Amino acid sequence: MEHSFLIQILLMLVVAIISIALLRRAGLPAILAYLLTGVISGPSGFNWFSQHQMQSVAELGVVLLMFSLGLEFSLPRLWAMRRTVFGLGSAQVVVTAALATGISFLGSLTLVESVVVGSAIALSSTAIVLKLLNEQGWLRRRHGELSVSVLLFQDLAVVPLLILLPLLASGGEMLTVKSIGYAMIEGVLAFVALMAFGKWGLPRLFDEVARSRSNELFMLTTLVVALLTGVLTQWLGLSMALGAFMAGMLLGESQYKRQLEADIRPFRDLLMGLFFISIGMLLDFTLVLQFWWQILVLLVAVILGKSLVIFALLRAARESFRTSVSTALSLAQVGEFSFVVLALAVNYRLLDIALSTKLVMVAVLSMAVAPWLVRHSVDIARYLQGVRPQEENFSAIEPSIESINKNEKDLVLILGYGRVGQTIARFMKIEAVPFLVLDLDPTRVSEARKAGEPVYFGDVCKRSILKQAKIREAKMIVLTFSNSRILEEVLPLCRQLAPDSKILVRTRDDTGMQELEEAGASQVIPESLEGSLMLVSQVLYQCGVPLTRILKRLEHERRNHYQYLHGFFSGAETDFTLEHLHAVALPKGANAVGLTLAEIPWEKLRVEIRAVRRSGSEVESPELDWNIRPGDILIILGKPRRIEKAEHFLLQG
Repeated sequence: MEHSFLIQILLMLVVAIISIALLRRAGLPAILAYLLTGVISGPSGFNWFSQHQMQSVAELGVVLLMFSLGLEFSLPRLWAMRRTVFGLGSAQVVVTAALATGISFLGSLTLVESVVVGSAIALSSTAIVLKLLNEQGWLRRRHGELSVSVLLFQDLAVVPLLILLPLLASGGEMLTVKSIGYAMIEGVLAFVALMAFGKWGLPRLFDEVARSRSNELFMLTTLVVALLTGVLTQWLGLSMALGAFMAGMLLGESQYKRQLEADIRPFRDLLMGLFFISIGMLLDFTLVLQFWWQILVLLVAVILGKSLVIFALLRAARESFRTSVSTALSLAQVGEFSFVVLALAVNYRLLDIALSTKLVMVAVLSMAVAPWLVRHSVDIARYLQGVRPQEENFSAIEPSIESINKNEKDLVLILGYGRVGQTIARFMKIEAVPFLVLDLDPTRVSEARKAGEPVYFGDVCKRSILKQAKIREAKMIVLTFSNSRILEEVLPLCRQLAPDSKILVRTRDDTGMQELEEAGASQVIPESLEGSLMLVSQVLYQCGVPLTRILKRLEHERRNHYQYLHGFFSGAETDFTLEHLHAVALPKGANAVGLTLAEIPWEKLRVEIRAVRRSGSEVESPELDWNIRPGDILIILGKPRRIEKAEHFLLQG
């Protein structure tokens, strides 16, 4: 029996791996893959787990999910965004929940069921929206900032919902302001008590644990604290998930927060996946097929309804039409915390399984269309505004760059105004070299322009913007982006528009350096390797090596693609997927003794001979007619398995 249970768990994990791989290739979020895994593993599929086991998994998943949220909760961040968070965020949650509750109540649901449904629909997906906004580079745009503010309040709104659900389940009693007030006061008192314990008790506890220098003890103590606080809040008649959230907050405010984040981060997605698998197990496809048209109608109603509510609130707050539409479409889906609300509601018997299945399917489908809606939100807003993509007028956002620096010669065009771009611009300004900067961060551009810098808003991936920036007349173009996707798109376009200009490309390392040069880069500057070269130059200069010789050595390294900055002798923490150096000592009788370097099949062995040491002296890049003698040490470069084969050939043949 035990072996059968373990095999079922293993099969479920295999299904999860395959589902995630397939859906990620389709551009869909991993949450849907976990839900699909739950469907296959649950009653609608192979029925590997019982209903009791499913409920246990769901509760554990909720506890772990809320613990992760509490750990990431930041009071300073909340305070910095307090106006949009508590203004727009609270208005969105209250209005959306109230409308959904009212419509549900008019649709023959009970008041309790209507409140649960309204609360679930009011929430959006923090994980999906933040990930997509980050991928598109829109977190700093106005609609990105507004979306983050609303999502932050929605996360906070989960806490009173966790207090409210057990109250709604308390013996079917009438829901009154008095009962809600008592529950909220009880929750606040529990919160204050736990915060007090976290301020005075937990530091001493974790000080003792930290002195043991045991990662296992540290992690175990963390989990025990989370579970104990959950049990305490459950004993008080509140949700166990609320206690886990408080535990996360306590640990998040401690001096050990960074260590906890580093320890938990690798497991966070897996723990969230555990919860979503349990949600998928609750789906009954017989009911889905029976009520498919109702589910589709609800899906359209939810997406349109949430979008209209958010759009109306933003327009009332005097946001632009485009920003309002983009924000509304980004937040139109149902969120992962809606699953938390629905799962607890089913456990408390506040919703029947049929209604819960409909709502879960609506949430799943809304998440499935969320990536498309978020990615095309700006284009849809432009279309509704009557602006076609090719007619986009950037001059409405920033001053025109049509006539800027028209008479300047030797203009340098800097694309990207982050840390690297600003550093380059400062030195250009000191030396009175004319330059112009394009960047897509409106806040950064606005701040720079107030300081009198020649920085303009513009999407460098668009041909029209680069032409306005006089790219054809630029003596030099500097690409400072670290995002490889942007580089792959911008570099060929720059080379096409400015075939005679010198193009410098900044990268983090030399990965793909040859591909960038083939795409049109005149010179690729790997930031990490250049830092090493600067350190080497300082060391050599302090040792008395002439400056001209140092400069020649640095230039030689750059021309040879940083040859001396690759291939190192391996150690205990070496990344064995990379090439490294290895010294092979050849005793008398070794297979290579008596041969010349030309007679050794280096290409077949797929390693490179770097140097030969003989009698205490080293010869770099020896000639191929070098005759190998006993006692010679060959220093070869290659990947571990190739080095192993090459060493076997050199010694034994």
